[in-house]
Amino acid sequence: MFYVIPPFYHFLIKHLQKEFTKQSGFEGITIRKIVEASGTNVSLVNYYFSSKENLISESIKMILSSFQHTFAILDELSIPARDRLKQFLMDYLQVIREYPELLSRIILMGSADFSSQQEYGSFLHLMGFPKVQNTLKEITGEQQPERLTTMMTQIFGALFLPALMSPILEKGASVKIAPIDAQIDMLFEKYFH
Repeated sequence: MFYVIPPFYHFLIKHLQKEFTKQSGFEGITIRKIVEASGTNVSLVNYYFSSKENLISESIKMILSSFQHTFAILDELSIPARDRLKQFLMDYLQVIREYPELLSRIILMGSADFSSQQEYGSFLHLMGFPKVQNTLKEITGEQQPERLTTMMTQIFGALFLPALMSPILEKGASVKIAPIDAQIDMLFEKYFH
């Protein structure tokens, strides 16, 4: 049987999917929850997604698209490179904090061949890596692509790990994590001395 999803339901299902991911993580998303919250029927949602894996993959795609705006600041050449990089990292980390499971899920995928991991990698390559590398090149004068990539991954790691671990550290170990802007300032002070 062929179903046509009216634009309103298409939008509603996607919105609910994103909200469930934010509230419950990827494993908290179910087709049944989408059906109940959207007022559609199981057949319609099953037709659209066909499986929970497709539902999760679609959710990852939607979240990745919300990262696109964070890279725009890197094109604002009237702003000093260091300030652009700081703003980019703050915006990027804000999206990660909204969807903490996204980054950990992609990391946990390791070298497995998942389409969402490939999409994330392609997205970063097309949208992000060149812009971040060019900004780092402006700040440091470094020209070697391998060194720029290493610098980029070191900066991401230094900021993403605390962002991922802060709920555990703050709740479980009563460790106070510095605000994002203070973390970035300290990292830049040590890294770009």
